[in-house]
Amino acid sequence: MAAEKLGTRVRKFREERELSIEQLAEAAGVSTDMVVSLEQDNIYPSLAPLQKIARAMNIRLGTFMDDVDVNDPLVVRRAEQETDLAMQKAKNKKAAFIYHSLGKGKADRNMEPFYIEIAPEPEEDRNFSSHQGEEFIVVLKGQILLRYGRKEIILEAGDSAYYNSAIPHYVGAHGDSPAEIYAVIYYP
Repeated sequence: MAAEKLGTRVRKFREERELSIEQLAEAAGVSTDMVVSLEQDNIYPSLAPLQKIARAMNIRLGTFMDDVDVNDPLVVRRAEQETDLAMQKAKNKKAAFIYHSLGKGKADRNMEPFYIEIAPEPEEDRNFSSHQGEEFIVVLKGQILLRYGRKEIILEAGDSAYYNSAIPHYVGAHGDSPAEIYAVIYYP
């Protein structure tokens, strides 16, 4: 799924469930403005609000990115990876996180695996998120800043972290250079 289709997909699933924007926002615990902006492709929020929206509609987060179902095993070739989601903080800002779904097409999955390209962000854009489940990340390139509760941890290429994602956390590029990670997110 191309990043620009996210809002269209959210709107499609909301309308299929006969939910108004206000009803979805209330059920998800997000603002009405966020749902409107998301559906109009003005913003791409972090995974936490997207997960809340998916849960409010009783669907998996990955459903927003799925195009087709495939049989096991699902194989994703590096040369065939597409940008599935590019998250920026506001309409006119460059994407800080570019997600490539590595599970797209596996309909019965319980985890969301991603290859993520992360651009450096200014300190004021480094917001904590939290959601049910667990996350596992492996740093491929660059350095990653992991803020987990009150802890700050710098991860280097080859390092990994596995944590409870209900604890407020932030994952981003450390310093002025971009970074790349593999991430697996499990939502119970």
